[in-house]
Amino acid sequence: MMDGSRRRVINATAPVRICDLGGWTDTWFAEYGAVFNLGVYPYAEVQLYVTRTADAPAPRVVIHAENFGDRYEVRSVPPEYDKHPLLEACLDIMDLPRDLSFEVNLYSNAPAGCSTGTSAAVSVALLGALDMLSPGRRMTPHEVAAMAHRVETEKLGLQCGIQDQLCSAYGGACFIEMHAYPHASVSQVQVSNSVWWELERRLALVFLGRSHASSEVHGRVIAGFERENADKSALAPLRKAAHDAKNALYEGDFAAFGKAMLLNTEGQRALHPALVSPEAEAVFALARAHGAIGWKVNGAGGDGGSVTLLFGPESEKKRAFRRALPSLNPDFAYIPTYLSRFGLRQWESA
Repeated sequence: MMDGSRRRVINATAPVRICDLGGWTDTWFAEYGAVFNLGVYPYAEVQLYVTRTADAPAPRVVIHAENFGDRYEVRSVPPEYDKHPLLEACLDIMDLPRDLSFEVNLYSNAPAGCSTGTSAAVSVALLGALDMLSPGRRMTPHEVAAMAHRVETEKLGLQCGIQDQLCSAYGGACFIEMHAYPHASVSQVQVSNSVWWELERRLALVFLGRSHASSEVHGRVIAGFERENADKSALAPLRKAAHDAKNALYEGDFAAFGKAMLLNTEGQRALHPALVSPEAEAVFALARAHGAIGWKVNGAGGDGGSVTLLFGPESEKKRAFRRALPSLNPDFAYIPTYLSRFGLRQWESA
């Protein structure tokens, strides 16, 4: 509850996604699929500063997209999709109380276009925060993920799989089985602390210096699967990689986990060679020279974005890789990550 004199501060965070084995099989054209992915920090962070405005003709909503340095008032209800369509569409899809006004502050440490599902993490966190404004009804994390997916597909008309939103909502090591698009079950792979800590120690995330965006290559891959009676057998190795990774993690078998990553990488190449870019190949080669046993282009692949690497047991080799990375390209960036045991978190500041 809130009286007119008190400002509420609502917080929500959601992790981003890396190492998405089985990506491409969580789409409408795949029909069914399996994805294994990892929720990690840096997370997307949302704060709502809420006040009651019972006498106002319409709620006043201010968006502060901190990463972009943009602060502006949304002047129409429903909002026009103008400066930041994803954020504005999240406001549009929610049935928000008319007697509240609020400022939305959004921030993420993940670089824009990093191909780690940052937009999904932002929308999950924002919808999770907005959900706390409506007393008497609340969405589950699964429902928040589904609504975040609807924002991208229905409100913005984008091609969008389901895995990013689910990983941000659930966190941890996620095994997602899509039975019929977009319906899926999600299981968190629970392992011992020692396996969890070892996985976290071995992983590395490298940003390839420029934003990832959907490309002509993606369009050609999708068009091939859209054709009547299209051969979709190329998706089978990707589904297998997801199952293999899940089983390997349960066994604490990092060699097998690395092989699952490699199987997925070859599966992406089979969809189209350009999905594994020359920049990614250069990082893979350097990582292999420093003891890496697995590598995977994050997201759908193509130019820009990021890659996930899995190193061997010697931490010194991973550190040597990090020191050597700028020699490939000074724009490449090593991004520290930590495995997230939690997905969407929502709370109100005291």
